[in-house]
This record gives sequence, structure tokens and C-alpha cells, in this order.
Amino acid sequence: MSEQAVGARIGNIVLWGLQVLLAAYFIYSGYLLFGDGLVRKFDEIGFGQWFRYVPGVLEIAGAVGLLIPRLSGLAALGLSGVMAGAIGTELFLVDKGDAMLPSILLVLSAVVAWFRRDTVRALLVSLRPGAHRTG
Repeated sequence: MSEQAVGARIGNIVLWGLQVLLAAYFIYSGYLLFGDGLVRKFDEIGFGQWFRYVPGVLEIAGAVGLLIPRLSGLAALGLSGVMAGAIGTELFLVDKGDAMLPSILLVLSAVVAWFRRDTVRALLVSLRPGAHRTG
């Protein structure tokens, strides 16, 4: 096995490790959004308590997607968007908000999205009209 192949294999293992850690965190975070622990924060945001469920569903769906090879890049891209929204919320809607954690999660999700961009490309190609036709 060439050095380049070994490096690619190690990089893939590290990336999968990151994806598993991110998935675990986003499942935990999504679970918290369905509980009562963040009621006060979402009262402060001002969109109503129903809004807690939107990021909760998106985070759990993204976490599951991170663990499915074909969806991992798209899931990471979506979670990057969710974290961008969380950063904006922390900076502009929450009094004394802290955007550090969502910023870190945004960067880590963007790293996964970048290195899994081939899966996003393949998924988009498969969705094109006529992509499943043969001959």
C-alpha cells in the first residue's frame, strides 16, 4: 500500500471519528431542545416555544445523516447552516449570548462537509432527471 493510500485511509478514519463525535453531540443537543431546560432561552429569543423543535429536529436529522455515508456531506452542510443560525441567535437575540460553542460546531461541520463534498456531488448527480436511466 502506498504512502498516499495509507494517508487517505488514516484521514478517512479520522473524519469518521469526527462525524461520530459530532453526531453524538447533535443527538444530545437535539434531545435537550425537546426538554424543559431551554424554555427560558427560547422565551428570550421571542419566537415561541414551538421554535425549539425546529433546531431539535434539524440537529437529530443531521446527526443521523452524518452516520450514513451517502448523506454525510449533505448532513454536515445542513448542520453548518443550523450552527450559523445559532451563532446569529446568540449574538443578536440572546442577552449575554455565547456564540463560542456553535462557532466551533460550525467549523467542525464545515470541515466534514468539505471533505465529504464528493458525497454531496454524487447525491446531486443522482437526483438529476434521467440519472437512473441506462443505455
